[in-house]
Amino acid sequence: MIDTILFDLDGTLLNTLDDLCDSANFALAKNGYPLRTLEEVRFMVGEGVRLLCERALPPAAVTPATVDRVLADFSAHYDLNCGNKTRPYDGVDVMLREVCGRYKTAIVSNKYQRAVDDLKNTLFPYVTLTVGEDPSRARKPAPDGVFYALKVLGSKAENAVYVGDSDIDILTARNAGLPVIGVSWGFRGRAFLEEHGADEIIDAPSEIAAAIGRIGGK
Repeated sequence: MIDTILFDLDGTLLNTLDDLCDSANFALAKNGYPLRTLEEVRFMVGEGVRLLCERALPPAAVTPATVDRVLADFSAHYDLNCGNKTRPYDGVDVMLREVCGRYKTAIVSNKYQRAVDDLKNTLFPYVTLTVGEDPSRARKPAPDGVFYALKVLGSKAENAVYVGDSDIDILTARNAGLPVIGVSWGFRGRAFLEEHGADEIIDAPSEIAAAIGRIGGK
């Protein structure tokens, strides 16, 4: 029986794309590089902000020193502006309040820990645990963050499910031995999630209880 739900953050609970794009473009402009469109950034996110900055740079400009500089400018801007346009997807707040009353919950994200904490504390204070990027753990799709969350929550993999919007989330769940519910409202869409083998796909947050029931929930 499912007693634990682990959530991705960006593209799953929150539409963070505009703020991520704005901060990426701030950092690119400050360093003299061309800006990126929202649709380009959509497919650059999901594996941490360092990789976002690396992917946003022109390929010929990618060096460790350049990525370090752009990342520092991105992070400084994002820390001050991560809530400008970011909002929960419609129905997410109601869904989270309901599941937090029935299940152990955590957010497991590749976003750096300070940003995950700030967004969670502002928007979802009732979620039990946040697990962001940490030097001691490999990023998703490695299962390290999932295993850490399960340990802190006192949960077992066989009683947990992962909810996300991307191929990275699906791979993370697979690597951790968890079933995965894909959300079609995020950064990738239903067809992409079907192609990458999500166990269940939901089109609205209100459908999560039924999806958990099909997987083996209570």
